Amino acid sequence: MTSLAYTVADSGTMLRRNLKHQLRYPSLTLMLAGFPIVFLLLFVYVFGGQLGAGLGGHGASDRAAYLTYVVPGILIITVASAALGTAISVATDMTGGIIDRFRTMSISRAAVLTGHVIGSLLQTVAVLVLVAGVSLAIGFRSHASALDWLAAAGVLALFAFALIWLSAALGLAAKSVETASNTPMFLTLLPFLSSGFVPTASMPAGLRQFAEYEPFTPVTQTVRGLLSGGPIGMHAIAAIAWSAGIALASYLWAVRLYNRRRAAEPN
Repeated sequence: MTSLAYTVADSGTMLRRNLKHQLRYPSLTLMLAGFPIVFLLLFVYVFGGQLGAGLGGHGASDRAAYLTYVVPGILIITVASAALGTAISVATDMTGGIIDRFRTMSISRAAVLTGHVIGSLLQTVAVLVLVAGVSLAIGFRSHASALDWLAAAGVLALFAFALIWLSAALGLAAKSVETASNTPMFLTLLPFLSSGFVPTASMPAGLRQFAEYEPFTPVTQTVRGLLSGGPIGMHAIAAIAWSAGIALASYLWAVRLYNRRRAAEPN
């Protein structure tokens, strides 16, 4: 077998390991889905009548209009919150001694991180399906074509891939599991400072400029445009560029940290 074939085979083994952990603890997946679902219900049924006043008609139509507006933002915060678990699982492996056992085996260096990332990506997709299902159940409707839905799913998956690699790098940089659980928290705050929940035009000048240029806004606007049939403009290019840039930088950082920590461990 070639080195690439060994890497793929080892990555598949590490992926099965992480998927078995997820199946053994399904409550974690449900908890990751529960966080955005609670926000969805809170913003729609508590704040939706007021926040949707400028988006639709009056009364129930305001709430329905806000539901249509906020669902893409909820999907983005789902991606961000689901990525947090990657930092914890990576930090657990790095501090729990299992890496020492892997070092005694002929395992590709890239396999451990790849298994974590792909496993987390599949978990994120499952959580997105749950959240999307709840959104449809409470009245979200989209006139998007199957191709538009597929494109929106692709944008979400690419952004999730980028944030998961970033979370993995943060988990490697953390000195303990407790630190790893707190460091990526900014990922769940940035969606609130974007166009995910209110239009950026309603924000004060300084905050509006930040919201318009941070990565969560173009991703949200792209998904919103695809699902609602609205304009996308340059948002799609910015979303793909942000996702690719974050993924590449985070991958290089994660590999560097992983190799450094391996080298620092006594043989």
